[in-house]
Amino acid sequence: MIDDRRKLILLLQLAYSGELAAAYAYRGHWNSVSNPNEKIAIRNIEEDEWRHRKFVGEMLVTLNAAPNKWREVRATIIGRVLGALCHVMGWLAPMYGAGRLESRNIKEYETAARHARDCGRDDLIDCLLEMAEVEWEHELYFRTRVKEHFIGRRLSLWPQPPSKETIRLSFEKEVFVSSSEAPSTPMPAPASTVI
Repeated sequence: MIDDRRKLILLLQLAYSGELAAAYAYRGHWNSVSNPNEKIAIRNIEEDEWRHRKFVGEMLVTLNAAPNKWREVRATIIGRVLGALCHVMGWLAPMYGAGRLESRNIKEYETAARHARDCGRDDLIDCLLEMAEVEWEHELYFRTRVKEHFIGRRLSLWPQPPSKETIRLSFEKEVFVSSSEAPSTPMPAPASTVI
């Protein structure tokens, strides 16, 4: 349990700073596009990233942990640089990079939910899985946009995540399997300790 708690904290620290970098990058991204619908969609994604950062920060507090200061500085620099580069890199590269990143974030939140379960923090699971589902929607948006580009259609894309429904279904299946493997009756004490 201690190891899972430590892994959960490390993953949440990574996610907390990652959300900061992503939010700054998306701010530059939506400011760089000219299509009003794209501007709104990417701005909404930025808002989701800020909201996720708030949730993750609250989780860290309940775990008596804090963000990693070095990662925070690094995330700020990376996010702002990427946001600025969106104005000079053209349209496709930011869309591609964002989709690839969001794909990783899905797995990150699913893994965090498993660590939360394994260290007895069931109260965090629903929020972590919900954030994984939102990241899934972000990935779909960027994948769709990349595939609409004439060059994007020729690119080798990152692996497509399974359907959104599998996020919770696979988690529930794991919980069911692990609970069904548990013995239904208490195990008798070894003969040498029976008085």
